[in-house]
Amino acid sequence: MRRAKNFMKLYLPSISVNEGLARSAVASFVAQINPTIEEISDIKCAVSEAVTNSIVHGYKYKEGQIYIGVKYYEDKTVVIEVIDKGCGIEDIDVAMAPLFTTDTSGERSGMGFAVMQTFMDKLEVKSRLNQGVRVTMIKKLG
Repeated sequence: MRRAKNFMKLYLPSISVNEGLARSAVASFVAQINPTIEEISDIKCAVSEAVTNSIVHGYKYKEGQIYIGVKYYEDKTVVIEVIDKGCGIEDIDVAMAPLFTTDTSGERSGMGFAVMQTFMDKLEVKSRLNQGVRVTMIKKLG
């Protein structure tokens, strides 16, 4: 496997205020490779959705930890992982369908995975029930 040119690891408690921090931290890190404004906006939006999914659906607003790992490579490929140890996803295909949500409050649109897919070049979701979710997002810049 090729070696990343640089990487970042970030651990955050699963509280809503940290969604903005995660988005800003990843954007600041990726800024090192001179992305366009559109590319940085895409990355920020995708990270925001992934972290919000962990808080709302993975931990159901309860205390937990979210891991965010970011790597970039010589060819300006960015790989972002967002991992939680929450409840997991029973059926990933169903969960990734637009408008599907486990949030019963009516405040969520069920578009998180669709947004991530739109803004990133590749999205991979792996999960185990009661063990959590790993979202891997890849974007080739420039």
